[in-house]
Amino acid sequence: MALPGLAGSGPGSLGPLDEAVAVDEERKASALVAAGAVSEEDEEEEGRGRGLLRWDGFSAWLHCVCVVGFDLELGQAVEVIYPQHSKLTDKEKTNICYLSFPDSNSGCLGDTQFCFRFRQSSGRRVSLHCLLDQFDKDLPVYLKKDPAYFYGYVYFRQVRDKTLKRGYFQKSLVLISKLPYIHFFHTVLKQIAPEYFEKNEPYLEAACNDVDQWPAPVPGKTLHLPIMGIVMKVRIPTCHDKPGTTQLVQSTQQGDTHISVILPTVHEVDLFRCFCPVFLHSQMLWELVLLGEPLVVMAPSPSESSETVLALVSCISPLKYFSDFRPYFTIHDSEFKEYTTRTQAPPSVILGVTNPFFAKTLQHWPHIIRIGDLKPAGEIPKQVKVKKLKNLKTLDSKPGVYTSYKPYLNRDEEIIKQLQKGVQQKRPSEAQSVILRRYFLELTQSFIIPLERYVASLMPLQKSISPWKSPPQLRQFLPEEFMKTLEKTGPQLTSRIKGDWIGLYRHFLKSPNFDGWFKTRRKEMTQKLEALHLEALCEEDLLLWTQKHTEVETVDLVLKLKNKLLQADREHLPVKPDTMEKLRTHIDAIILALPEDLQGILLKTGMT
Repeated sequence: MALPGLAGSGPGSLGPLDEAVAVDEERKASALVAAGAVSEEDEEEEGRGRGLLRWDGFSAWLHCVCVVGFDLELGQAVEVIYPQHSKLTDKEKTNICYLSFPDSNSGCLGDTQFCFRFRQSSGRRVSLHCLLDQFDKDLPVYLKKDPAYFYGYVYFRQVRDKTLKRGYFQKSLVLISKLPYIHFFHTVLKQIAPEYFEKNEPYLEAACNDVDQWPAPVPGKTLHLPIMGIVMKVRIPTCHDKPGTTQLVQSTQQGDTHISVILPTVHEVDLFRCFCPVFLHSQMLWELVLLGEPLVVMAPSPSESSETVLALVSCISPLKYFSDFRPYFTIHDSEFKEYTTRTQAPPSVILGVTNPFFAKTLQHWPHIIRIGDLKPAGEIPKQVKVKKLKNLKTLDSKPGVYTSYKPYLNRDEEIIKQLQKGVQQKRPSEAQSVILRRYFLELTQSFIIPLERYVASLMPLQKSISPWKSPPQLRQFLPEEFMKTLEKTGPQLTSRIKGDWIGLYRHFLKSPNFDGWFKTRRKEMTQKLEALHLEALCEEDLLLWTQKHTEVETVDLVLKLKNKLLQADREHLPVKPDTMEKLRTHIDAIILALPEDLQGILLKTGMT
């Protein structure tokens, strides 16, 4: 008798005993990944006292640290990569070189901090002992790492130096990481970069050694991170945190006297400072980001361009922005041709640029935000207007939002009054950011709740799950069926904003953000069905089943159950721990009821 419920999980046409060997091999590989024990030849053997290889602690936070300088012969060049065994392709090094310096027109004298994001070279081998994968599942979706991209966090110094031919000292210290913890890494750089420029490589090596001693970035844990004589206290958010709340790290606990820096957030930017010149149009910009529309931010410097792009991406939180975004983009970027071609429509991407050349190159883009210098907190720039694209001739054009886009929703005057009142009362920028972030959150939640409610209805009933059949499929998402639900359970239940919500939904259903969101939800629900199927299997008397079937069928059952356990472990299925334990007990009991020669073979496959 075949077992349809388990049929999809076996490794194809292998015989039961071949399968046993295959399961054993996969188990060993999984164990290596879980233990972080796949070492590379050039890794040092220190640090084993913590049960980790040398640099595993560092790799959980950073890929590498680069120093980029200016060479009169070569131009920008990577002078130092640390740790020295870190691997970067030539293409990645070139991108880092050009993205680590402001464009010459920016005139950034002194110290400047900004952030960039670049595509990882294809074909790069993913390190199996990368610790990040273990923690990714507990992060909010918008903080999960993207395997295809790196972030670069830059501290750039340009000061006059008559002893140099060029007349200027120009150098960047750059942290390369998969983690989108913007505020955290900028704070780290603020602490170590100024001293690095004075003390050079030995100081950098010491700082990297400190990072290698850090605990892993486990979501939900309050971490104490020492670096070069100071201690930072941070908490990584989790997907279980209530959206819109910051689990503030308290400084009043005893024993905290050694803490130098307490970070209330690892990833958030100063939202109001970035939206300040355009807050009259913040709702329209929210729509453009939500719909994945091509958007360019033209700014006077990389710090303003990167902050504004990151603020735009975060305004639809807790939804993840699934398209590409480049906080700082230059004409030397490896995707420059791909993103500026006129032979096809502009892609779904948000670009932050500073080079005047882009005013001409990106004239055909449908939405362009031109911002002036961002003012310090308390100073409010003149509010920019929405202008027609044909008026954007050069980067010297006046600040404004250049678009012919007509928003679907009516403007919410309440939030504008609230923010304007805050300006008049000299409310701190942090407080204004809290108000604006809460407004965006409520807007996004009002929009997404009807979609969540409809998608939940696509889940099959629990009673339709049989242990001896494959888990049932989710029902198909039907746009028109969803639209009908909006009449009674639409955003009007939670939002005061009027307008063409239906039109906004229709547009959203064709966007990359819907595609990414729905794929994520479908995967979560499919995994839930797999978990419920496992629980249904545990409730069966499997030993009684084996008594009515042949040895071959029993061996087949054992192997398929073990594959189920492997799948649950590998895919982090939402299974209760006691379910896994029950299944292992079932497997043990079935094996012990078999002849000794089969017992030996099946027990070798482990996991029981």
